[in-house]
Amino acid sequence: MAKCIGILTAGGDSPGLNAAIRAVGKSLLHYNIQLLGFRDGFEGLVYDKTMHLNNDDLSGILTAGGTVLGTSRTKPQKMPVGKNIMDMTDVIVENYKKHQLDALICIGGGGTHKSALKLKEKGLNIITIPKTIDNDIACTDNSIGFDTALRIATDAIDSLHSTASSHKRIMLVEIMGHRAGWLTLGAGLAGGADVILIPELPYDINNVANAILQRSREGKRFSIVPVAEGAVSKAEALLFAQAAARKEKATSKKDKEKSKIELENLWLARTGNTLRIAQKLEELTGQETRVTILGYLQRGGKPSPSDRILATKLGNACVDLIRKRQFGYMVASKGQDIEPVPIEEVAGKLKLVPQDHPWIKSARETGISFGV
Repeated sequence: MAKCIGILTAGGDSPGLNAAIRAVGKSLLHYNIQLLGFRDGFEGLVYDKTMHLNNDDLSGILTAGGTVLGTSRTKPQKMPVGKNIMDMTDVIVENYKKHQLDALICIGGGGTHKSALKLKEKGLNIITIPKTIDNDIACTDNSIGFDTALRIATDAIDSLHSTASSHKRIMLVEIMGHRAGWLTLGAGLAGGADVILIPELPYDINNVANAILQRSREGKRFSIVPVAEGAVSKAEALLFAQAAARKEKATSKKDKEKSKIELENLWLARTGNTLRIAQKLEELTGQETRVTILGYLQRGGKPSPSDRILATKLGNACVDLIRKRQFGYMVASKGQDIEPVPIEEVAGKLKLVPQDHPWIKSARETGISFGV
């Protein structure tokens, strides 16, 4: 029987993290197993920043946003130490053994799963829980935080309808989603958007403008345009594809680093892209255009009931795997069920919006343009 389990939350915060911690803790305590929290993500594992989680600590956190453990984007295999970047996974292994952990639960997104796989390969007993408002983690239908962020983004679009119609404006809403458009697509569909721009469907700005002008000809006074922060034009998509191809073909360390920097610079050059889209649309349509950037509002607030239920189910499933001595898995949401998926099948992969997804089909059939 396990005696002590470690837990951490890593990457960006998401509503529902505390609900997951609570579910894990209460389930473990039911079986007289201790829960040791590590503060600030993998950083806490390296610097041995811990807190024991008992019933009092778990009480009242179900509805709270954020994470009582704190979080960071620190990667154990690439951790800043002074002026150097060092691989600290061996230090983590030492602290894991020091606390005589039977397993470590890592709650996080894509980066967290890459780091968790490194620790699994070091021989640690690892279980992961998928968390990200972007809903882009492979092999799971849903991740903790997505439903709450979707509600917040949809509420924002709902609120913009009245001011847009009052002033005959084009309203652009920038929504999180660097590589995947799930959040923007879902909020646009639920909020009655007129144009939706997502990374998976590169747009032509002239087609976006034409869709808006067609609405004007039909007597519509305004247009709502949710824009994923990672949305790209067709020209930009071509540049990214060419840069990615060069990176793939690179053989020397120097060429690989050069290609990596090229891709990073392309992304950096896109800072403020939604504002540039707004300016161009104003020029092409002659209509007053405004931008709302939701930013970190999407990560805040109380988790929705759906996120609380999902987090609780995933947390309980972790404990089931621990009791069965089944390690090296992510607990995935599959329909109404929870299934274990090997971490190797998750790490380094993205779940993007397929072009034939039902949400895309529904959007098109209700007259929403993607500017393609």
